[in-house]
Amino acid sequence: MGFVKVVKNKAYFKRFQVKFKRRREGRTDYYARKRLIVQDKNKYNTPKYRMIVRISNKDITCQIAYARLEGDVVVCAAYSHELPRYGVKVGLTNYAAAYCTGLLLARRLLKKFSLDTIYEGQKDVNGEYYCVECVDGQPKAFRAVLDVGLYRTTTGARIFGALKGAVDGGLDIPHSEKRFPGWDTEAKELNAGIHRKHILGLHVAEYMKNLLDEDETAYKRQFSRFIKEGIGSDNVESIYKSAHSSIRSNPDTLKKTKDTSKITKKRWNLKKLAGDVRRHHVKQRKSVFLKNLSKEAEIAA
Repeated sequence: MGFVKVVKNKAYFKRFQVKFKRRREGRTDYYARKRLIVQDKNKYNTPKYRMIVRISNKDITCQIAYARLEGDVVVCAAYSHELPRYGVKVGLTNYAAAYCTGLLLARRLLKKFSLDTIYEGQKDVNGEYYCVECVDGQPKAFRAVLDVGLYRTTTGARIFGALKGAVDGGLDIPHSEKRFPGWDTEAKELNAGIHRKHILGLHVAEYMKNLLDEDETAYKRQFSRFIKEGIGSDNVESIYKSAHSSIRSNPDTLKKTKDTSKITKKRWNLKKLAGDVRRHHVKQRKSVFLKNLSKEAEIAA
């Protein structure tokens, strides 16, 4: 069949069906989403968990969620803006911060389901491939699949830093080592040393040293927040190591307490009066009304 021109007449537009809103906005890949959320029929209402990783200009969001007809249900979440609690005050969107956020999510989730003592994950950060194994006689390891959204899955991408943090934290997420920093495409093997450098922020520390030697003005401009916090290239590794241990010791969310003394409530209607006060007001109005009646009667007489 040759090329047929589509005649966009009234009949065409009456039958035209618009795409989903998030597809029109370019925010959701429904081809990928369908394959991530569809569950086997013989598993009935069993949730299919996804580890959602999203990176913005100033934050990294990691969530564990599952799909329902009403919308996605988020079971647990962790954000890189929580990391200053654990000592990481700057560089909240780099690879090392992504690892910390993934680790925080994993430990928080496992503590919620009382699995944190059974599956402790990989405590020694060495950058090597690690996968959680189920313990006999205990509940199975928490399994989820990685949801990267529209993010490009290139080698060394930060989403895989969050994945590595979650796996080292004790979650069972199917993955390979081919997208971690340090993967050699020719030798077909992972250089764990390079990956470890990225996890502990040593690649940032090396860049800080080189930039300081080459151009001090550019260093002061680019790492002004590091300088303000008193962070140099020598103490980057220790900051992330202490953050990992702090996350493992206390992954709970920080509950904010508002100071109610400073809150001034606005009211747009009258306050409801008590019964005695209302009866007193009615009595007063009656007495005034009767007094006015008597005055009018005297004037009429």
